Amino acid sequence: MVLLYWLSFLLFLYGIGIVAKKIAQPSLAEWIITSFLLFTGSIIPTGFVLSALDLTANTFAWIISTYLSLTIHFFFWPFLLGPNQKYSVRQVFSNRISTFKAWTRELSPYLKTIFIFMFGTLGVIAVTNLILVLFTVPNEWDSMTGHLNRAVRYIQRGTMAHFGGTNWNMDTYPKSPTTIHIYTYLISGKFENAFKLIHHVSYYLTLVSVFGIAQRIGRNLSASFFCALAYALFLDFLMQAVTTETDIVLTAYLSCLLYFLFTYYTTRLNKYLYLAGMAFALAFGHKVTFFLLMPSVFVVMIYTVFLAPNFKTFFYRVLRLGSAIVIAMLIYTFPTGYVKNIMVFKHPIGPPTALKHQSIERAGPLSNLFEQGSRNVVRYAYDFFNLDGIRNAQWGYDLNTTIRKPLAVLEDKLHMRLDEETDFSILPFSMQRRFNNYNANPYWGVFGFALILPLILLVFIRVFRSRVHWFLALAFCLHFAALSYSAPYDPFKGRYFIETGLFGVLFLLLLFSHHRLSIIKPRRNIWKGYIMMVVGLACISAVMAVYLNIRCLPFPAYGYKSALTEDRIQLQTFARPDITKPYEAFDSIVPQNATVALATINDDFEYPLYGSHLTRKLITINPFEKGLQPIPKDADYLFYAKSVINDTSKIKALPTDIRLGSDTTMTNLDVKGQDYYLRKLK
Repeated sequence: MVLLYWLSFLLFLYGIGIVAKKIAQPSLAEWIITSFLLFTGSIIPTGFVLSALDLTANTFAWIISTYLSLTIHFFFWPFLLGPNQKYSVRQVFSNRISTFKAWTRELSPYLKTIFIFMFGTLGVIAVTNLILVLFTVPNEWDSMTGHLNRAVRYIQRGTMAHFGGTNWNMDTYPKSPTTIHIYTYLISGKFENAFKLIHHVSYYLTLVSVFGIAQRIGRNLSASFFCALAYALFLDFLMQAVTTETDIVLTAYLSCLLYFLFTYYTTRLNKYLYLAGMAFALAFGHKVTFFLLMPSVFVVMIYTVFLAPNFKTFFYRVLRLGSAIVIAMLIYTFPTGYVKNIMVFKHPIGPPTALKHQSIERAGPLSNLFEQGSRNVVRYAYDFFNLDGIRNAQWGYDLNTTIRKPLAVLEDKLHMRLDEETDFSILPFSMQRRFNNYNANPYWGVFGFALILPLILLVFIRVFRSRVHWFLALAFCLHFAALSYSAPYDPFKGRYFIETGLFGVLFLLLLFSHHRLSIIKPRRNIWKGYIMMVVGLACISAVMAVYLNIRCLPFPAYGYKSALTEDRIQLQTFARPDITKPYEAFDSIVPQNATVALATINDDFEYPLYGSHLTRKLITINPFEKGLQPIPKDADYLFYAKSVINDTSKIKALPTDIRLGSDTTMTNLDVKGQDYYLRKLK
């Protein structure tokens, strides 16, 4: 049966390639980007329909329905766009290989050295990350409490309908990524690491998009490869490639949107407005933080679409793009959960408690928002200025401390109170972030503070002039400001800035096109040497970030085992070491096919409790902000935190309950440790 599933999946991919040929021009990059949109664009609405029919867990229903969805695309796009130029993808691929070989032969020794370093680093990282994807279980915080937790719960329930989970994300988070999680898990024969497929693919798809965007702007093969390879080494971006974090997928959607907008600018073909509308809706339906990107996207739209020779042209462009966005949002955005959130919580994002915790409402009055948001701007700028990756080693940490001393002195002399003011912070700012914070969520690395950010500033203030890059600089600034003023400071925000990086990395085009910055021109040895140093440090930091990532270590380090050999519970509870022992005890006592009632807290990891085969059935009896519910009759066990079930609760603790325990004395934890108990009900 598993072989049949895989064959049907490969046939689905083959069909996607055929439909993509009917849309994309004879460009390998565009064909890949279009195929990605068709893949996600076929699965997501299918998931909504199957959920309504209570067929979320039916693999054959998924197979048939995704074929039907792809068939709609097969007829819709030719009808909308008309006949497309016929070509062979194999021939296009062959031509690109020939072009690549010719390009490598023509490179100067200087550029050849740079690209050998960058391609070599990407090759090492690519192999390592693929091994980690295939052979290590997911263990990210949000996945353990929300993303994958609810994917399994939806499969168990047979529907993605609202049910009231322990963590508020279980019900309020958009369901688009969950549909893809469920599909890839089921179609792979319930291979757990298939949950990571869309995230790992998003890494490479984004690189293809960056290459394509750079080609549309600069039309220089060396510059386009340099941009794509540089973005591949952005630290948090490459680290998310082995996780089930959702930001990397949002980045992929955004990169598709930007590609279609810039391709429209160079071709003026209306089909790219329609494809941009589809990418826009997929991005908005994927995650609400896309709302923070909308001002930046609008700026890019001004440059690529809205600037027109006359009002009539402007009107029809806006009409086509606007209509495409509205229609696509009806399919890919509104059904994903925003409407249901309004019905249940009176807000499209979620309940008031969650909004107050991590949104603009936490700042209070407008004057305080401006003051604390301005501090956040400086805080994130300071966070960028770090040798991330390299400082994972002690010598790198010492070097990083040394080069940041002037920043610490400046902060003190200006009395900015970055670390003292905490009322608009999830975790307080620190001049030296905790190891766990910068190890798991670095920023852009040396490319960011040593090259890209200075270029953005100099272009924005018109020291270097480039029309397209000034718009990109404005887009960058708007997103940076949105992240700073819209939510409290969070040391884990490095993951959001990978989206900002799509605007920033395109400034590297100036190294090949601007007459005052070009590294192609002869001489300029000091400038070329500086660029070589930045590239070398970026390559070193990328390798160190991957190989010293304590969340997913390829080899033993820091006293931790390799993630490839680590015990499942140990690895999945890595971010909550206080719960490791009670979870191991739970796993040793409760059978793999048992039904367990959960009386846990909002931040408790539930995903590990499903077991190694994800076969235990979990039932939430302490849903978010609803209070404790009765124990269901079909439950075999009750697993609870003492803070939930006590002498004042509806369910009383019994002397016969098994104390699994937890180390409540641990410090430097993001959540206070709980004391866990287990009760056998049958």
